[in-house]
Amino acid sequence: MLEEPIVTLRAVSDDDEDLLYRIAADLDTWEERSPASPAPLSLAAYRARRARGELDGDADFIISVDGRAVGRCTLFHEDRLARHAEVGIALLPDERGRGYGTEGLRQAVEFGFGRRNLRRLYLWVLASNRAAIASYGKVGFVEEGRHREHCWVRGRYEDEVAMGLLRSEWRG
Repeated sequence: MLEEPIVTLRAVSDDDEDLLYRIAADLDTWEERSPASPAPLSLAAYRARRARGELDGDADFIISVDGRAVGRCTLFHEDRLARHAEVGIALLPDERGRGYGTEGLRQAVEFGFGRRNLRRLYLWVLASNRAAIASYGKVGFVEEGRHREHCWVRGRYEDEVAMGLLRSEWRG
């Protein structure tokens, strides 16, 4: 009988620079992660942005599988009065499609609701990213709306889908 891999969230460390840089510099997934225009990102530019705190969220995690770093999950834009935050997740290309992101997101949701006392989490996803939308749905996120033809992605306009999850709907 095969054992299921153990997916955990842990704090970011200096040893994670290579993983975080690879994710940040990945031009193939740029539009899924950033509203900025795609451009090559040098390691020096990445380090400068990180030093200025431009890449930090309110709660940053490394997604680890059996002790091996495979991605990042972040809670950011936290509104302490309204008790909500945005969630972001990114995996290395070779680690997608294995359920690691779904489990990492599930743990981030549990952290947000159970530890930070948030009442709502939300995210944005390109309409064409059906795998991500299905993953988010497994965790409990529902479509709340969309910005039609909002994003310029590889030569065409694409809808951006808003998804959210209320603590009262969460099945944690």
